[in-house]
Amino acid sequence: MTDFSDPPAADSFSLIAPHGGALVDLMAAPDRAAALRAEQRDLPSWVLTQRQMLDLELLMVGGFSPLRGFQTAAEVASVCESMRLPDGALWPIPVTLDIEPSTAERLEVGGRLALLDGEGVMLAVLHVEDLWEPDIEALAEATFGTRKADHPGVRHLLTRSNRVAVGGRIEGVERPQHYDFAELRHTPAALRAWLAGRGWSRIVAFQTRNPMHRAHFEMTLRAAQRHDAKLLIHPVVGATKAGDLDHYTRVRCYRKVLARYPGSMVELSLLPLAMRMAGPREALWHAIVRKNYGCSHFIVGRDHAGPGLDAQHRPFYPPYAAQELLRRHQDELGVELVAFERMVYVEERDGYLPASECPPETRPLDLSGSELRRRLDLGLEIPTWFTFPEIADELRRSRPPRGQRGFTVFFTGLSGAGKSTLAKVLLARLLEVGERSVTLLDGDIVRRHLSSELGFSKEHRDINVRRIGFVASEITKNRGIALCAPIAPYDAVRREVREMVEERGGFVLVHVATPLDVCADRDRKGLYAAARAGRIKGFTGIDDPYEEPADAELVIDTAECTPDEAVDRILEHLEEEGYLQSAAAG
Repeated sequence: MTDFSDPPAADSFSLIAPHGGALVDLMAAPDRAAALRAEQRDLPSWVLTQRQMLDLELLMVGGFSPLRGFQTAAEVASVCESMRLPDGALWPIPVTLDIEPSTAERLEVGGRLALLDGEGVMLAVLHVEDLWEPDIEALAEATFGTRKADHPGVRHLLTRSNRVAVGGRIEGVERPQHYDFAELRHTPAALRAWLAGRGWSRIVAFQTRNPMHRAHFEMTLRAAQRHDAKLLIHPVVGATKAGDLDHYTRVRCYRKVLARYPGSMVELSLLPLAMRMAGPREALWHAIVRKNYGCSHFIVGRDHAGPGLDAQHRPFYPPYAAQELLRRHQDELGVELVAFERMVYVEERDGYLPASECPPETRPLDLSGSELRRRLDLGLEIPTWFTFPEIADELRRSRPPRGQRGFTVFFTGLSGAGKSTLAKVLLARLLEVGERSVTLLDGDIVRRHLSSELGFSKEHRDINVRRIGFVASEITKNRGIALCAPIAPYDAVRREVREMVEERGGFVLVHVATPLDVCADRDRKGLYAAARAGRIKGFTGIDDPYEEPADAELVIDTAECTPDEAVDRILEHLEEEGYLQSAAAG
C-alpha cells in the first residue's frame, strides 16, 4: 500500500495544492504543547465522547477547515439559518461541544478547558468564547429537517447530548491515537502533498459507510473514467448508523476490491468522521471535507447520508435531494458533483446499468441491505452478480449465521410483571440443551454486584441499564447468550442497549406486559402499597412512568399464560429467527 507519511512541517505547497484554499492547522508547536501539558492540572477538564473526539481530530488536522474550533452560538445560528459561517463561507452542519452542567459551572468566557481522551490524556485546550444552552429541538429541525426521534441524528441530540454547549478556538496538543490501519489514516496535508507529488490533478472521491459490492465498483469505475480522473475511496471509519458493519470488516473488504480496478487509478484512505445522517446538508458537508483532502470531484448517489425510513416507512429525504443541493453550490465550492442513480444488474447483459437506462424487455436485479443481512443471518447463498466472492467470504466471516452468533434476550416490564421468573425458566431450558454459555443479568443481581452505589433516580436507572447493556454486548460478542431482566422503564436507554448489542450479535426485546393491578397483587415486598401511600418516591408505574416499547419482538402478559408457555413462545421465536435449533424448545 502507498505510504502517505506526513510531511515534516506541511509547507505551503502541501497546504494549498492541488485543490482548495489553505488548510487550518490547529496543532500547537512542540514547545507550546509542552507548556499546555504542564498547565493541565490547573485547568477544568472534559473527557470527550467518541463523537466529540472524532470532531476534534478533524478540527486539529484541518479536515474541518476553515473552522478553528467548536462553534459558538452565533456561528451555530448562522449555519442553521443559511448553511454559512458568519463570514459567508459555506458550512452546513453545526460542530458543537456539549458538556455537563457541572463542568460548565467551572468555566467562564475567557477561560480555558482541557479536552481529554478516555484515558485522561490531554488532546487539546479550548479557549472559551461562549457558553450557552442550545434549543435542542430547534437545532434538530434546522440540521435534519425534522424533530422526529426516529431519525438517528435527532435521537442523538434528544437523548445523548448534554444541555450546555461551549464554543471557542482550539489549540491541539496531541492527536488521538489509532492503532488500527495506521498506514491508511492520512491528514489532509499529507494526502494533498502525495496527490500533488504523483501528478493527480483530477480526483473523484467516493464516500461510503458500507462494504463495496459490484454496483459500487461499477459506479466508481464509470465515474473516474467519465471524468478522466483518478479515484479516492474515502470511507468513514467513525460513528455511522446503528446496524452498520464495523469498520474493520469494511476496510478488509475495501482492500480486497482495490485489486479489481485497472492500473494505478485508485487509492484508499480512511476518514475519521462522525456521520450525522443529515441527508442533503451532510452531502454538502462531505464535499467540503473532501475538498480539504484535495479532491476535485465528489460522487453523490441516491439518498446520500440519509437514515432510511421513518416510523411510517417514509423516507426522511427525497432520493436525489442531496444531488440537487450540491449541484447548486458546486461552482462556489470548487468541487464538481458526480451524480449517480441506483445501479442495477441486468441479467440479459450480465452487467450493471443505471436503473433508468434499463431496456424495458430486461429484468433488472438488485439486493437490498436488509436482504443481504437476511441471507447472511440464515447462511444462504449470496449471488456473485451482487458481490465479488472474496467480499462475500469476508462478510460471512464477520457475520456468521445466527445459529453461530451470540444473542441477548432483554426482558422489560413493571416490577412484579414476571421478568425474573421468565428469565430463570429460559435460563434453565437453554442450559438443558447446553449448546453454549448462558448468563443471567437479573435486575436485583446486577444492582447487588455491579450497581450497588446507584440510587433510583432517572439518571442512575439509565446508568444501571447501560451497564447491563455493556455486559450483555460483551457476552454476545463472544458468542454467548445474555438474559437481561431489569425494569428498564425508559425507551431511549433501551434503544441504546439495542444498538450496543446489535453491533455484536442478536437482540430480542421481550415486553412483559402484565397489567399494573396484577403486578401490585403479586407484590410480596409491599413496594406498590408503599409507593401508593407516598412512602416510596419515583416508583415505576405509580409516580414515575413506564414507557412501553414499540419495538419489542415479543409481547407477553404473564397473567394470561404460565411461565413455561411464555418461554415456549420465546424459544419458538428464537428458533424461527435462526438463533437456536429446535431441540431447545424441548
